[in-house]
Amino acid sequence: MSHEDAATTASRDHSSDDSRNDRRFFGQPWALTHIFGVELWERFSFYGMQIVLVYYLYFSVSDGGAGLPEATAVGIVGAYGGAVYLSTILGAWIADRLLGSERVLFFSAIIIVAGHVALAVLPGLLSVAVGLVLVALGSGGLKANATAVVGSLYSEHDPRRDAGFSLFYLGINLGAFAGPLLTGFLRTSLGFHWAFGAAAVGMTIGLIQYAIGRRSLPEAARRVPNPLPRSRYPLVIGIAVAAIAAIALLIALGVIRADNLSLVVVIVVIAATIAYFTVIISSSRITSTERSRVYGFIPLFIVSVAFWSLYQQQFTVIPIYAEKRLDRNIFGWEMPPDWVNSINPVFIIILSGVFAALWTKLGRRQPSTPIKFGAGVIVMGLAFLLFLPFASDGPSATPLLAIVGILFVFTVAELLISPVGLSAATKLAPARFQTQMVALFFLSVSLGTAISGLLAPFYDPENEVPYFSILAAIAIVLGLALAAARKPVLALMRDVR
Repeated sequence: MSHEDAATTASRDHSSDDSRNDRRFFGQPWALTHIFGVELWERFSFYGMQIVLVYYLYFSVSDGGAGLPEATAVGIVGAYGGAVYLSTILGAWIADRLLGSERVLFFSAIIIVAGHVALAVLPGLLSVAVGLVLVALGSGGLKANATAVVGSLYSEHDPRRDAGFSLFYLGINLGAFAGPLLTGFLRTSLGFHWAFGAAAVGMTIGLIQYAIGRRSLPEAARRVPNPLPRSRYPLVIGIAVAAIAAIALLIALGVIRADNLSLVVVIVVIAATIAYFTVIISSSRITSTERSRVYGFIPLFIVSVAFWSLYQQQFTVIPIYAEKRLDRNIFGWEMPPDWVNSINPVFIIILSGVFAALWTKLGRRQPSTPIKFGAGVIVMGLAFLLFLPFASDGPSATPLLAIVGILFVFTVAELLISPVGLSAATKLAPARFQTQMVALFFLSVSLGTAISGLLAPFYDPENEVPYFSILAAIAIVLGLALAAARKPVLALMRDVR
């Protein structure tokens, strides 16, 4: 390691010194509460809006919706979800080269508020176009940088790190639980735009809370790791303008359409992933150890894509399933289908503390990251197999308790991959690409989410067995392959488990 690299690592570890002995927030640094809070309200608005969105797009105009074909609607939702995680690249780049993670997080929260307001007040599909673009850009900037700010609270080998990320994940899911409940109630009682308005109010609360507490975060969160020379500003501005013009032209020419958005996002994300890995691995500013760790991240990335392509169907296939195949009758009262999306966060709230305590208790004896990833995608495949006993039995055939059990298994799989993946990204990140490695993990989420939008039109409520069984088999095979390859993967990760 060069003197410069050693100094960078020492600085990164020193930035966490003040928080190492701070255990005021369930054994974690108190500064975690501020990021916990803004993510809670961001997820409240995000998930509350997203589940309402799919129904708004395919419900008929007479029912207050946009009247789009069902396949187009789920494709848009998948593409939008993919675009959110794709935009983490932009947010990460701005953080690493221009503003630092903490400032990007703050400005992103402002953009999200503007997007939700647009969804609430603008008419028809104009609200969708303007609102989704703003929310996607803002959420992408906030997600990658909130994770990086959490990482700045810990040294690389702090044993509380995975537990801290699990608690951070708890805040996310408190918001994800409450969002669909309130917006679903407002949608069925007052209409779609009231639901979108509730999301706007929630995000505004989160912005105010974070603005008050942000000054107590460590200075490391505001550091710009690799500042962009001012001489290159005109080039960056030119590229941005050209990209916007190219997108506008492709839309005008009909190349990018509502019915192919998921495919467009998949292509863009694959290209961005290849480019991103190439830039980081070929950089002369990383050490051989750091380069090996990036190579070790690649198989985790592939398995993560497979996991998210199934898991994110909670926002494409599961809403359709909840409306058309689920018996939602509870003592004569019919539960809104939106509320199904609050089941998974309930289990996250319950189990995230259990997993955090488990990893803390096991310490260095806990399973390695490749084993956790492999187990996670296998469990996700098993969750899809659990749909089969209820497949194709006619409308409203699936008992509510069955979907509760299936989503419990979804949750176990999620806790084996998502918080662990965020933590692994920060541990495997080269010093000069800290936030951008987190963005790479979110690219796996982006690609998987966009793929879920591509897959969803193949779901047939009248013939479900092929859909659920094929996807389950692919996930299980990939998980077993990663578990079998754990030793060479750990060798590439170089002392990071």
